[in-house]
Parts: sequence; structure tokens; C-alpha cells
Amino acid sequence: MKLSAIRVYQVDLPLVEGRYSWSEGKYVEVFDSTVIELITDDGLSGFGEVCPLGPFYLPAFGPGARAGIGELSASLIGQDPTAIGPMNQLMDRALLGHPYVKTAIDMACWDLLGKVTGKSVCDLMGGKFGDSVALYRAISQRPADEMADNVAGHRADGYTKFQLKVGGRPPDDIERIHAVADVLTDDEVLVADANTGWRIDDALRVVNAVRDRDVYIEQPCRSYEHCLTVRRKTALPFILDENITGIDALIRGHNDGAMDVINLKISKVGGLTKARQIRDLCVSFNLPMTIEDSWGGDIITAAIAHLAHSTPEALRFSATDFNSYVTVRNATGAPQRVSGHMVASDEPGLGIEPDMAVLGKALAEYTG
Repeated sequence: MKLSAIRVYQVDLPLVEGRYSWSEGKYVEVFDSTVIELITDDGLSGFGEVCPLGPFYLPAFGPGARAGIGELSASLIGQDPTAIGPMNQLMDRALLGHPYVKTAIDMACWDLLGKVTGKSVCDLMGGKFGDSVALYRAISQRPADEMADNVAGHRADGYTKFQLKVGGRPPDDIERIHAVADVLTDDEVLVADANTGWRIDDALRVVNAVRDRDVYIEQPCRSYEHCLTVRRKTALPFILDENITGIDALIRGHNDGAMDVINLKISKVGGLTKARQIRDLCVSFNLPMTIEDSWGGDIITAAIAHLAHSTPEALRFSATDFNSYVTVRNATGAPQRVSGHMVASDEPGLGIEPDMAVLGKALAEYTG
């Protein structure tokens, strides 16, 4: 089997809530998603998706993903896309860094491998643990009372884990955390995610003010060193996200005792292949994970489900169903939230069928 063509599509994904806001006044209303199709010489197609959280969250943006895929195409045409290891090695040699560019290609390779073998990606990654995957809900940054009201609304959809977007003025964030903690029940989990938005002194003001609350503190500061300083001055459980960029960062954090949980984002580390490597190391470390991505539609949601459902239940802190946050469906067959949970498909590959009417005409097609 050889890769004969790569097609690149772009899809806008508007938000159900209209706007998603997080630290430092950042927000997005419509997400720029890139979908790729890998076409083989025997007529099979595999699909992948990458969707940065705007151009100012991680070093990633939609047009950059599409330009990078074009840059990689000449190195990949004619190769066997089901040879996951060699494909990743080729990408890393042809384009240094830019992991988000490679994630949709790697995802599509797994989709093809599943179709060729007749197995789901979840089975290829080790098989299902449990009947379903518990989800969390991100609560967009708003005034404290509105965020508390949003938690109550999402509780009705079955969520029991809530991630508050903080990272603003410490007095406002302290109020937000207290307001939401006041409405939670004993079996619900609260995370205060600053998304790198605090200085050390801001973070310490917040963690000291909420030290008696049952709350996880997530990625308070931009640098690893600053997060570690905060970590060592609070007894609250601690999550690292943006700083966990690969295996080296994970090992450093584990050795420093820098976190109790990590957020594992597929595109941040370069695709399902590298995310699985990090996942398996976390299993060896007995380190819980939230398994997700920066953003996305149905195809990314399916990939998250496969990686999460093949992860031992005790180490699944949570996962994300991004397709419930947006108004556009870019594929059928993706998991749908049921009572705050989702289930990975048993169909071959990712188990999705892209909606070509939504994808529209390819922006680019690369052939030999």
C-alpha cells in the first residue's frame, strides 16, 4: 500500500455558547479546523483533524497547519501510511518541530491502519477498559455567578467534572472558585484552570484564598519553573498542561514531583502515536491523565475517545467531547455524549465517515 494523494479541507466550527473565553482576555467564537484525507493507491481513505485553540494559546494556528501539511507532502507521497513508525520518523526529519502540523496526518494513518486490519483504533492501542469514558465540561470565563449557573446547567447533561477558566484578576478568580465550589456536590470534581495566566504572586494569592476548598489547580503560570514554585507552596492537587509537551517534559515533571495529573493533548505532542507513548509512560508512573486536544470536531472527538477508552480507568482523570461544544458536524459515527460519558467506536479505524458536504472542496491536493 502506498500513499498516492493528500487532500486538505478547512471547516469553521462555531461555538454553541457563542464565545469561549479563558485567561488574559483571550477568546474564540469560531474555530478553524483542518481536516485531511490520505488516499492510497488501492482506493482507501483515512481521515484526521487538527484544530488549534486560536493562534494565541499554543504555538499553533490553522493556516500554519495547512501550510505545514503542504511542506510535508512531498516526503510522504509514495510511502506506506500504515507504517506508523516510519511515517512519524519521516515527518520529524522533514519538518523540525511544529508537532500540531503532524497530528492530523498521524491520526489519518491510524484510521487507515484500522481499516486495513479491520480493527478499531482503540483495539490497536490496547483494547477498551470499562464501558465508557467520563467527560469533563470546560466553563468559559465569565462573572462568578454566571459560571456557577453554567455548572448547574451542564450537570443536567451528566457531567460531574468541571474545569473553570480562570487566570484573570486574582480577586475575580477567587470569587469564581468559591461561587462554583458552593454549588458542587460531594461526588463532583472542580478544576481551576489558569491556562498560564497568572504570575507567581497572583497564583499564590489565589491558592492561599481557596486552600480550604476541594479544588485542583491547573497550569497557573506560563513557565514550568514558575508552576513548580507555586506547586511547592500549596497543598492543593496540581495539574500541568501546557508545559507537558513531550516525554522529556513528562519525565522532568515526574522526577520533580511537579504535578498530580497531566492534561494530554493529542496535537500538542504531535499526534496519536506520541500521545500513546506518553499515555503508556503515565500508566507506568501511575499518573492520572485528562485525555483531550486543543479543540476540534467529530474526527478529533473520535480520536480522543479511542485513546481514552484504551487507557486504564483508574488513570483516566477525564476526557473531552469537543463535538458537543460546536454547531457544525464534520463527520458521522463519532461518539456522542450520553449522561456525561462517551464510548469509542468498535468500527474499523476511527469509526467515522466525514460529511463531504460540510468539508466542501479541498483547499489543496498533493500528489506525486
